[in-house]
Amino acid sequence: MKQGTAQMRWEARAQGPLLALAVAFGVAYAVPIVAPDAQHWVHQLCTVVEWAVWGAFAVDYVVRLVLAPYTWLFVRKHPLDLLAVLLPLVQPLRLLRVVATLLLVGRRARMAPQITLTTYVAGAVVGLMMFGSLAVLHVERNAPDGNIRTLGDAVWWSFTTMTTVGYGDHAPTTGLGRVLAVGLMLSGIALLGVVTANIAAWFISRFDRDDAEERRQTALLEALTTEVRELRAEVARLSATPPSDPEAPQVAGVPAQAPRACRSDQAGSGSGPPRSG
Repeated sequence: MKQGTAQMRWEARAQGPLLALAVAFGVAYAVPIVAPDAQHWVHQLCTVVEWAVWGAFAVDYVVRLVLAPYTWLFVRKHPLDLLAVLLPLVQPLRLLRVVATLLLVGRRARMAPQITLTTYVAGAVVGLMMFGSLAVLHVERNAPDGNIRTLGDAVWWSFTTMTTVGYGDHAPTTGLGRVLAVGLMLSGIALLGVVTANIAAWFISRFDRDDAEERRQTALLEALTTEVRELRAEVARLSATPPSDPEAPQVAGVPAQAPRACRSDQAGSGSGPPRSG
């Protein structure tokens, strides 16, 4: 538990610096391609930055591996991280450092809880389009039969390739350029599927919320209808019961006004003098 907690603390602390280093790597990778006529020391500095960023990600992987509670389980669950660390050592090719850095940045971005799916997809689209354009321009610029000569051509080609439109006005002619095209096509299809699934999930959740609100309102209306029906029944019951006079004396078997009538008759018969014969 302590090791797992230490690993999580390290990942949380290293998240921001590694993303900043990834931005520095993007700048260092783009400068020699966009400005091939720059001074030699600029190219050397960019190369040093690229390897330094890769080294930082490699150190991050090693530290996470050491802090992991189970080493081999960590290796099995993070194969892309290991591949990204080992790729630049296979051959000193700048494109492999690009792929390695993209894999590591994508992995760490998915681990960040504050990175939402929309932000991650948007960042992945921009990153793949930018690096794809730079990589294909670097590969195809000096190709004998190449037709991607400028950065604008490369960006247009990357956009049409990622969206699987493929106008065909610009296309790679070298083997490495075609490998890049395949990678961008697959990435574009995957990202399009993620966006479509995200939109569908949003609509489904919205419909579920609307259905829940409608069910709640229906239940409240039924409860109100039942209460009104009970109140009407109570009013009808009270209206059918005759009111009683609490001041009138009640004698069993004799109406309340009978004694008054008797007294009146007696008073009338005894008020006058008796008749003489």
